[in-house]
Amino acid sequence: MRSALLGVAVIIGSTRVGRACETVGAWFAELAGRRDDLAVEVLDLAGYAFPACYPQRPTPSMRRFAAAVGRADAFVVVTPEYNRSFPASLKQAIDFAYDEWQAKPVGIVSYGSGSAGHYAVEQLRTVFTALHAVTVRDWVGVDLLGPAVDGRGRPHDTDDRLRASGAMLDQLTWWGRTLREGRRAQPYVS
Repeated sequence: MRSALLGVAVIIGSTRVGRACETVGAWFAELAGRRDDLAVEVLDLAGYAFPACYPQRPTPSMRRFAAAVGRADAFVVVTPEYNRSFPASLKQAIDFAYDEWQAKPVGIVSYGSGSAGHYAVEQLRTVFTALHAVTVRDWVGVDLLGPAVDGRGRPHDTDDRLRASGAMLDQLTWWGRTLREGRRAQPYVS
């Protein structure tokens, strides 16, 4: 039954040409999709025609993205680490929704070349806290230059990575169910 499943939006947070985000995001969405308690939807920011400047009125793409965020019970943001942070395309998309993020949990999968993207994780925790979202403690990091990635940048299902993914998804599911029931019992007020 759909209502028993937790709706998780996996957000592909980079729009760069030649990005690894699509590959890492597909790997994680496939991994999350193996669970029988989640309904996974991929939201690829490259599929939205967001405006370069914030308009006076939301565009159809902005409304479509905000509606998808509103439908989800929880999120996993897949992001590269650029200059010790996350990409501007992701910040722009996050800013196009506001109430839709509130009282919902967020997990993070980050990656970098020579790092697992922990600076991007810390920056995103700050942003989502300001939006009244709950970031889960555990996260998944991928070093694209490490041995646990194939030649196309797809992460291997190593024991450590599967444990990290499982822990994050378990936390996301607990928070997602708890906060969904809380929102049903009493609307969140910010």
